[in-house]
Amino acid sequence: MIQTKSARFLPVDLTGQTVLITAGAAGIGRVIAEGFAMAGAKVHVCDVNPTVVETIRRERPDFSVTQTDVADPEQVDDMFKTAVANLGEIDILVNNAGIAGPTAGIEDVEPDALRQTLSVDLESMFHCARRAVPHMKRTGAGVIINLGSIAGRLSFAMRSPYSTAKWGVVGFTKSLALELGVDNIRVNAVLPGHVNTTRFRSVAADRAKTLGVTPKEMEARFLEPVAMGTTVEPEDIANMALFLSSPFGARITGQALSVCAGVEMMR
Repeated sequence: MIQTKSARFLPVDLTGQTVLITAGAAGIGRVIAEGFAMAGAKVHVCDVNPTVVETIRRERPDFSVTQTDVADPEQVDDMFKTAVANLGEIDILVNNAGIAGPTAGIEDVEPDALRQTLSVDLESMFHCARRAVPHMKRTGAGVIINLGSIAGRLSFAMRSPYSTAKWGVVGFTKSLALELGVDNIRVNAVLPGHVNTTRFRSVAADRAKTLGVTPKEMEARFLEPVAMGTTVEPEDIANMALFLSSPFGARITGQALSVCAGVEMMR
């Protein structure tokens, strides 16, 4: 369980705001959810994994929770019905759901793996945004935060489906920001670097296999072209989301903001 007392969350006040966070029952999404809750927001989280859904229901009975595959638009519709019934209008949407996709050369990427990666990492954001925007227009304001990746601004060999999806996230974000600015709805993308999570270690292990090195050697290679020579923490991502959702971010929209410790190359 995340120990929120020791978490380093930005001290902003979002009392009375409602936030829906996809894949918010574990990992980075769970930390984001804890940060918004500490800021006073009412929180709905979803996850496709039934085990983590039951865990967060038990540990955070104050959260509204659904088991949802956000790549399925019908399940997204059902999720929004539950979230609105429990919380009211949705003020903030954090599109956090994503998968790593295959690590392979282009000739070895199966079409199904490509489709799944694009569906979860990009299309799900469209499904959720199209349901959230009407609520935000009714209240006269809103915030959408799309979790991208530094793979959405840098090339990433052997990860073409993932990188393609994350470049798409940036384009989607900028287009939506231009479309919705007149409605006082701000849309930004947060691009994490190498985040200190099990996924980072899993990706490093998969890449290590393709290159014939150890996972530890691969992790070191990933961090060599990082200005600060380090991973970032999930709280760093949560704090950017909190800042963008707060009055301090009131004039920021259409941006792809890297939280990456200065990554200059993907290996």
